[in-house]
Amino acid sequence: MGAIREVDWLVVGLGNPGPEYARTRHNVGFQVVERLAVEAGTCFGAGRFQAAAAAADLSGIPIILLKPHTFMNLSGPCVAGWLEAVGLSPERLVVVHDDLDISLGWLRVTGGAGAGGHRGVLSIQEALGIQDFPRVRVGIGRPQEGQDAVDRVLEEFTPEELPAVAEMLERAAGAVRTLICHGLVSAMDRFNGRSRASGASA
Repeated sequence: MGAIREVDWLVVGLGNPGPEYARTRHNVGFQVVERLAVEAGTCFGAGRFQAAAAAADLSGIPIILLKPHTFMNLSGPCVAGWLEAVGLSPERLVVVHDDLDISLGWLRVTGGAGAGGHRGVLSIQEALGIQDFPRVRVGIGRPQEGQDAVDRVLEEFTPEELPAVAEMLERAAGAVRTLICHGLVSAMDRFNGRSRASGASA
């Protein structure tokens, strides 16, 4: 990505770089911003601050889609650097990430919350010095009995889960579009809950 143009929003999907992580639960943030890029007819290229970036428009609103390539736990400096470079406040930042505490197939759009043990989110909060910015939290489900949380987030979805995952990712992309075009409250009202393809409980 060349010179940074004027933008209204920065949309950051969290994940880990490299093909070995591409289909893991921890990388749903990457998958959502990749879906948004395809829908906008744009593609990711090398960007500043160790990130892949894509310029896009949502209903005429200029945005930048971002995939930090610093690994999940070090996402903060990259995001802070981009916000400063494009001259945006954290209120114009949307972070899309996985959430162990939300059942598979469910989303939760929030305007501010603690990191909840998510080290990528914590890194961003520490780099910005605040914890309140819009987030689309994508449910990946709690670890199985006896399973470590790290093993859970780094495993791939099962074939049986893929229909619910596909609909969840589509809804997460829709939540980002609604948040940017119609506001946080509208996105929360429309998308906080379960997808039709999921049989999971809250």
